[in-house]
Amino acid sequence: MLEAETAGYGASGRNGGWCSALFPASLPTLAAMSDRDGALAQHRAMRETVDEVARAAAAEGIDADLAKGGTIVLARSRAQLRRARHEVAEARSWDRGEDDLRLLGKAEATGILRGSRTLGATYTPDCAAIHPAKLVRGLAEAVERRGVTVHERTPVRSIEPGRAHTADGDVRAATIIRATEGYTPSLAGHGRDLVPVYSLVIATEPLSASTWDEIGLARRETFSDHRHLVIYGQRTADDRLVFGGRGAPYHFGSRVKPEFDRDEKVFARLYATLTDLFPMLEGTRVTHAWGGALGIPRDWCASVGLDPETGLGWAGGYVGDGVSTTNLAGRTLRDLVLGRDTGLTRLPWVGHRSPAWEREPLRWLGINTGLRAMTLADAEESLTRLPSLAAKAVSPLIG
Repeated sequence: MLEAETAGYGASGRNGGWCSALFPASLPTLAAMSDRDGALAQHRAMRETVDEVARAAAAEGIDADLAKGGTIVLARSRAQLRRARHEVAEARSWDRGEDDLRLLGKAEATGILRGSRTLGATYTPDCAAIHPAKLVRGLAEAVERRGVTVHERTPVRSIEPGRAHTADGDVRAATIIRATEGYTPSLAGHGRDLVPVYSLVIATEPLSASTWDEIGLARRETFSDHRHLVIYGQRTADDRLVFGGRGAPYHFGSRVKPEFDRDEKVFARLYATLTDLFPMLEGTRVTHAWGGALGIPRDWCASVGLDPETGLGWAGGYVGDGVSTTNLAGRTLRDLVLGRDTGLTRLPWVGHRSPAWEREPLRWLGINTGLRAMTLADAEESLTRLPSLAAKAVSPLIG
């Protein structure tokens, strides 16, 4: 394994700690790529993968602070509640029952998480809160125990059939798998395959038991709300509240730099959002703040595949849903490399090729306009109490 920095340096170690059944492409999108049964098979595989990650961690003795409490997504306005109801109705049209996704009333929602202005929520059991760096470092040690050599600080500059080029020399192999996610544009010839978009995260000091009694999350449920601009949070094993979200700008030319991991304005907005959700946290100290780039394909659909003629394979485009999806990708690549025809290799995301992103400056203009539009959409809904027209206009462009 050739790793540019250290195992877990990228999104695998610096994410918000959700191991969920979320897949970035919708069921209708997956059905259009295959059929209804194929879309539902992909969804089932994602649900099963949450438990598979937990099983693998336990089997390898990895203590990743894992707790499968599910995910609660609050509805905190009439527009958000309408989206929550629509999401559940859509799930039922795909024969997804209450064991998969259900609508919660105000009393049941606040019984789990007491966010301000809560009107209701959706809940799914298919998510586990984890410590991502502990998981990925444990997995690296697990593969090393099996005889795999992990070459850290060995960035790959380009790949071609049978050969990976590094600054220290070439590595030859019959099969080469590209799993570079938000760093993909740095590879020669892959500059428009994925775009790196930053997600930033803050973590509070450990909170008291009485504060957690006020907040909830007794089973360490992960949480969000039904706003347009993505936010996400979890209660850690040591009782901190980790809270993250999108909103950092896309950088021209798909640049990824360590200094982009910190944006004080975004951190401040995250803190303001957090204390709006939980006013009792006003004045709580933030002890950690970080960020990193995730990979987004042009059609918002993750994919995995292998070209048997060239021996070149790939996995990526997780759009922030990678903790579980990488596990599914790894097991799928195993079957593809070994030439097996299995249920995993027949899933609709296998072999999917996303279109290339636009050239600059259109890429910079389009992505940052989309990010701004989602922020404006939430502000619009807070004023009008109606579903955002801005979001409706932009949503077809952003998956």
